Amino acid sequence: MKIIIIFILIIVVMLSVLNSEWFLKLFYPQRHKDFVEEASKKYGIDPHLIMAIIKVESKFDVKAQSAKGARGLMQVLPETGQWVAQELNYRDFDADLLFEPRDNINIGTWYLKYLIKQFNGNIIAAIAAYNGGETNVKKWINKGIWSGSFNDLKDIPFKETRNYVYKVIMDYKTYRDLYEK
Repeated sequence: MKIIIIFILIIVVMLSVLNSEWFLKLFYPQRHKDFVEEASKKYGIDPHLIMAIIKVESKFDVKAQSAKGARGLMQVLPETGQWVAQELNYRDFDADLLFEPRDNINIGTWYLKYLIKQFNGNIIAAIAAYNGGETNVKKWINKGIWSGSFNDLKDIPFKETRNYVYKVIMDYKTYRDLYEK
């Protein structure tokens, strides 16, 4: 009988720890918070969304590099970084700049804002385009393949993009729940 009571107490304690805010914050950190807040204010993007994208894209690894060459926290492709840097009047852009947290977050957030504008404020479509490409997402929506809504994620032709959008939105919700008080 004592073993059963001890076992039940252990389960109760474990459940309360696993469900506690401080424990969840270990898995949902706010690294580079100052840079995220700076870009958030500059471009009018919710900082929790930026954090969610960083978490999904790089797991906060500033030196992350994809097989396709995307770099840094927000996994910006050098070509995209070059284009955005020109739009932002950066001087002497170099792709290695994408490994610098402040620059990567600034460029990635500007690009996300650009995508949100391209999709008339549809954040779900913009997130899909951030991963699957603006042209692809426009084609899916224009041809009626995907509605652009979270409820129809199953209709996104690219499995990677479907999963990406789902993860970003779930992490975005978790960041808001944990830090928006």
